[in-house]
Amino acid sequence: MIKKLSIQPASGLQGDLSVPGDKSVSHRGLILGAISQGTTTLHHFLPAADCLSTLTALQKLGVPIKRVDTTVTISGRGLRGLTQPQQPLDMGNAGTATRLLTGLLAGQPFETTLVGDTSLSQRPMERVRQPLQAMGAQVQLTAGHLPMTITGRTLHGSRTEMQVASAQVKSALILAALQADQASTIIEKLPTRDHTERLLQQFGGQIETAPDQRTITVQPQPALVGQSLTIPGDFSSAAFFVTAATIIPNSHVRLTNVGLNPTRTGFLNILRRMGG
Repeated sequence: MIKKLSIQPASGLQGDLSVPGDKSVSHRGLILGAISQGTTTLHHFLPAADCLSTLTALQKLGVPIKRVDTTVTISGRGLRGLTQPQQPLDMGNAGTATRLLTGLLAGQPFETTLVGDTSLSQRPMERVRQPLQAMGAQVQLTAGHLPMTITGRTLHGSRTEMQVASAQVKSALILAALQADQASTIIEKLPTRDHTERLLQQFGGQIETAPDQRTITVQPQPALVGQSLTIPGDFSSAAFFVTAATIIPNSHVRLTNVGLNPTRTGFLNILRRMGG
């Protein structure tokens, strides 16, 4: 049965609005909390399917994690405290989590297999395998895709020039570099979102970005310390309401606690150029 939805023209949008937590930051907060010492608390966590796949995978890697609605408490195991899962980690449709965990697991002293749903199993993984392999990682793919088996090995600091502009691949390399035997340098093809770099510094990691915004140096074996973080509102979710308030006359909408990382807000620059 087809249902009809009638939409009446708006005379103006008014009010305050809070959007859900940022998905990218939620993923990264979970992972960095897991490999830190002490307790990490994430407030305003996004309990979406992809983020919950990350949470479940970390639990199966031996990390105690509790969630009550949008608050997550992580008892960190340290950089070397993860344990081998008893079965393959099902990542669902979480591409970000899959690539980031590939970098993390590449330096752990055990073997892990990652699987996913039909959609994720069609996404390319060679772009993350190749640079990790250059650091000494052992990553086996199935025709360039999942299932993927990662056999942890000693990783070596390296200088990597990325062939694709990808924040996910960059973050995988950063997580691998934390476990290397010496400093690593990552050179991006183009600058991408830097959530991982910012969060890693907050947890106590030593990472520097050169003035060109493309060259990143990561120092290995940091003693990361658990944090209490409030996940900012997701800018992508906010963009819909920003657009609506811009194109509907007599609108006045205030969006609170939205993440305004300059590497994510190019949309606002374009909107201003269009007269918004």
